[in-house]
Amino acid sequence: MPRTEKGKSHSIRPVGKRPPVWCKYTPEEVESIVVKLAKEGHNSSKIGVILRDQFGVPLTKPVAGKTVTEIMKQAGLAPSLPEDLEVLLKRASGLIVHLEKNKKDSYNKRALQQIEAKIHRLAKYYKREGVLPADWKYEAKTASLV
Repeated sequence: MPRTEKGKSHSIRPVGKRPPVWCKYTPEEVESIVVKLAKEGHNSSKIGVILRDQFGVPLTKPVAGKTVTEIMKQAGLAPSLPEDLEVLLKRASGLIVHLEKNKKDSYNKRALQQIEAKIHRLAKYYKREGVLPADWKYEAKTASLV
């Protein structure tokens, strides 16, 4: 019986650690583009998409030797929270507002529980890695402030 897996067709990134020969940007140029885009208010994933689509830079690590987030940290433009955690906090706050209006929406109560579980797992990981302070704690009231 054939397997019915779903996903991105098992696509993987290229294994080469050197920049591609067709990439015409120097590391300094890539870093300046990243800093410029960060000052415009783009987050790291959006910067990566812009670099790929508009500038033809497939990955910043082989070209510049650093990731987009590392470049932003060196320039002092890194966000206080990691991007994935911030997105989850925004989703949770949106669901909290929805559930205040619709108290009997049991499907979204469950969805909020799942999102909060993801937040707790990510926070535990980021505390262990030293990205978040050890006393950082998720609270539904503070999620709406983010």
